[in-house]
Amino acid sequence: MKKAGGAIRDGLHKETFRDGQLSAVGRYSKGKKTGAWKFYFRNGRLRATGRLSDGQLDGLWKWFRENGKPLQVGRFKSGKQVGLWKRYHASGKPYDVGKYDANGKKTGVWKYYDKSGKLIRTKTF
Repeated sequence: MKKAGGAIRDGLHKETFRDGQLSAVGRYSKGKKTGAWKFYFRNGRLRATGRLSDGQLDGLWKWFRENGKPLQVGRFKSGKQVGLWKRYHASGKPYDVGKYDANGKKTGVWKYYDKSGKLIRTKTF
């Protein structure tokens, strides 16, 4: 919901596609997205869910494909990727798994998988 002049009012906020269908729902505080948010595809399925703090991704986030299968999951701290991350093939099998350091850089051993879920290589960062 918007105030006169286009500023975002604090509280629960629903975003919609041009046709009026729900595209996102969450809260604003001090004009920035904060707390738990959910984003949706046009087909009504969940696209992503996670938390924002001061308008930045923060904490655990999960993304999904239009068919409902997982796309990726991982954590953010102040908008940077941190900790364990997993991405998935369209089949739902793992694509890659690894960690990000506190600066948002890949670190340690990353594992990569083929479409059947078989480990095909590792890379150390």
